[in-house]
Amino acid sequence: MPDYIPDTDAEFRAWLKNFLDYANANLAALGLVAADTAPLGTAATTFNTAMDNNIAAQAAAKAAVESKETSRAAAEVLVRALAQRIQADGTVLDAQRHSLGLNVRATTRTPVAVPATRPVATIDTSQRLQHTISFGDEETPGTRKKPDGVTGCEIWFKLGTPPSDPSELTYLATDTKTPYTAVFDGADAGKVAHYMLRWVNRRGERGPWSQTVSATITA
Repeated sequence: MPDYIPDTDAEFRAWLKNFLDYANANLAALGLVAADTAPLGTAATTFNTAMDNNIAAQAAAKAAVESKETSRAAAEVLVRALAQRIQADGTVLDAQRHSLGLNVRATTRTPVAVPATRPVATIDTSQRLQHTISFGDEETPGTRKKPDGVTGCEIWFKLGTPPSDPSELTYLATDTKTPYTAVFDGADAGKVAHYMLRWVNRRGERGPWSQTVSATITA
């Protein structure tokens, strides 16, 4: 059976007022005297005062938050304008920028590293005359993350016998995002495609070859 006393404070206040008003108006019929309801009347008055104070405090807190957000936004606009002037001034030293808590621009670029890890590939053969090649890095298997500085993955392949050397491979594509779908002609159905992959960075430098991954072209 649900509780007859309401859950919310506003509903409880209204319910309690009705209870007291009716009880005090019908004391004899309810088998009560004024001394019975007096403590409850005092408690109700205390509760009502506390509830009103709480509502006022919540409103004040909301206003304080809004005031804080507005004043911060105004301060940010002013400080960003000053910071931009300082950053654009060629006579200001980096040490002074650092003391102000500003970003100090790098004067040299970090060189892009040559890829040192290998791609790991899996082949989905569920579609006719298609191989869907998913690839990731050997150091972060199961994710799509490429090594730092890498822009894409070179995909090379050979039909027929497995390659004994990368020189036997034919370039297929450089894909910037896994997976890559290779589409074959009907004449290739039943043949085995062998793939080798390697990372390439934005300077065109290539990393080591992956292990050979092979799959039959579905008819």
